[in-house]
Amino acid sequence: MRITNNILIQLAMLLCFASCATKQQSQNITKKEVTMELSKKEQASALIESLENGSHEPVGYINPNKYIQHNLGVADGLQGFGAVLSNPPAGGFKANVVRSFQDGDYAVIHTEYDFFGPKAGFDIFRFEDGKIVEHWDNLTDITPPNPSGRTQFDGATEITDKDKTAANKAVVEGFITNVLLNGQMDKVTSYINPEKYLQHNSAVADGLDGFGAAMQYMAENGLVMEYHTLHKVLGEGNFVLSVSEGKFGKGDHVAFYDLFRIEDGLIVEHWDIIQTIPAKADWKNSNGKFGF
Repeated sequence: MRITNNILIQLAMLLCFASCATKQQSQNITKKEVTMELSKKEQASALIESLENGSHEPVGYINPNKYIQHNLGVADGLQGFGAVLSNPPAGGFKANVVRSFQDGDYAVIHTEYDFFGPKAGFDIFRFEDGKIVEHWDNLTDITPPNPSGRTQFDGATEITDKDKTAANKAVVEGFITNVLLNGQMDKVTSYINPEKYLQHNSAVADGLDGFGAAMQYMAENGLVMEYHTLHKVLGEGNFVLSVSEGKFGKGDHVAFYDLFRIEDGLIVEHWDIIQTIPAKADWKNSNGKFGF
């Protein structure tokens, strides 16, 4: 309960801040100076890690008056965030940030959670005037290694080729649009390096053969993987995340979060999380899953 109490106390202080701005002016300046020393991805990572380590300072990176929540199982604002933290699982929350990068006002975090069960997660945070004002995520259960022995987290982590960010984002946007949305399978090798393609999807093996075998299995068993809309592409250097909407499995309405690593202009590694979007009657906020 120590972690939860610390964070909830900080939440209460933040909510009080709006009515006590004059009295706290000097302290606010100090906090702002400290915050400005951290990059957006560092602030976002610290916020995620505070779920486990109990640090209350990262909650101060959130704008207490504007926090738009797109996790449909959580209510809007800091009150919704606090409600989740007030009911931790047995043993507390666990959060290990594996990858992080930033793109303009956005930070992207790839995390191994123990959050009411072992989870793999992608979190996206949007910043405005130096504060976090919006959050999206996609979560799925952690599974055993895939047919190639790869997990949902292992693989490259180093950010390189920052000068190629725009070009690498264009590669991913082209792949999603032309191959996955428009079905132009003859263009696959224009975007994926068939000799180096490493796959972290729990059911798919490395290489284009692994991808093809997975697609064949789905077709033979009446399953689908349909991309309908590309909502967002975010990247830094060799890492690019795409957020898409479509249908999966037996036709469930889902969000596709795909993380790609690009090398020499081609995709060489892929991680993903597919999460079913609940019926609107079950939403705890009205912001929708996407809304970029």
